[in-house]
Amino acid sequence: MVDAVELTRDLIRRPSVTPADAGAMDVLEKALAGLGFACRRMRFGEIENLYARWGAARPNLCFAGHTDVVPVGDAAAWTQGPFDAEVVDGMLIGRGAVDMKGAIAAFAAAAAEAVATGRVKGSLSFLITGDEEGVAVDGTKKVVEALAAEGEAIDHCVVGEPTAAVSFGDMIKVGRRGSVNVDITVKGIQGHVAYPHKAANPVPVLVEILSRLQAHRLDEGYAEFQPSNLEVTRIDVPNTAANVIPATAWARLNIRFNPNHTGAGLVAWIEGVAADAAKGFQGQAQVVGQISGEAFLTARSAFTDVVAAAVKDVAGREPELSTTGGTSDARFIRALCPVVELGLVGTTMHAVDERVPVAEIEQLQAVYGRLITRYFETF
Repeated sequence: MVDAVELTRDLIRRPSVTPADAGAMDVLEKALAGLGFACRRMRFGEIENLYARWGAARPNLCFAGHTDVVPVGDAAAWTQGPFDAEVVDGMLIGRGAVDMKGAIAAFAAAAAEAVATGRVKGSLSFLITGDEEGVAVDGTKKVVEALAAEGEAIDHCVVGEPTAAVSFGDMIKVGRRGSVNVDITVKGIQGHVAYPHKAANPVPVLVEILSRLQAHRLDEGYAEFQPSNLEVTRIDVPNTAANVIPATAWARLNIRFNPNHTGAGLVAWIEGVAADAAKGFQGQAQVVGQISGEAFLTARSAFTDVVAAAVKDVAGREPELSTTGGTSDARFIRALCPVVELGLVGTTMHAVDERVPVAEIEQLQAVYGRLITRYFETF
């Protein structure tokens, strides 16, 4: 058997701030190997990843998650050491308690019980990365590509992200909006402000581009999705003099988009707007886009019904099936199989004094246990 709370504490005590592993993957591998899982470390670049599987038959139900965490911020502001994993008045405090070492431990404990009681009529697997909170280049994306190339069969996947919005079990995620980051650089000609005809000021051009982008309504929403939104996140003009027309103006923006769009299509739209706004300008406007992930939706099915029913069995409520929030590694896993996200309440993730009630970890273990049982009864 695996004690979910103690395993969570062991994982928290490894300060695995991306890209550091700090021994977190060793802790999990030892626990899973002790249950009979065949564990395979998959290192890409400086990132530790783990794929572990119990059984060889299908269906293969996979649990996916990450052991890496965000920085603690102001450590002095924490009431307990961020990596001490102290339990105070029934509350486990530590970086990663919610996002998402608690969920990893809960599924490991549920898997241990399911294996011991013979309820796994196929295979259980874990796909764990150390690169979810970072650039996500050498983590789940690379593991998924490697497993697909090898023909590894994963039938369904549950990602343990903290999905509950207010109270335990109120929400599971069945899709995510896409995300694209765009840098816009306008290059002009530096000069004296008293002689503007001898210069080309890039600032008005950048302002015009951003104004046109902000004025455009991307869409009215999509079935199961909220409207897409564009947010300017940074503007910079590297100029410290009041009497100099700058040579460069730069802005960064992010678009969270629903299935009305693709990342490439949005980048092409911004390129068109920038080119049009720069017509007649004695300089150039450059657009560089980086697509973090495309929008996706896991349609309602027997699988989503199994997950929702497991929540109701334990929490006594029908969870909302949602596509809200940011991106997660589910965007990569969907290339292998249908995927949903189910985890703890996310109100303190990434915050000072990140914390979770001990009882909630145990409750999540119970949900995962019911999910495993229902899954192998259904598929």
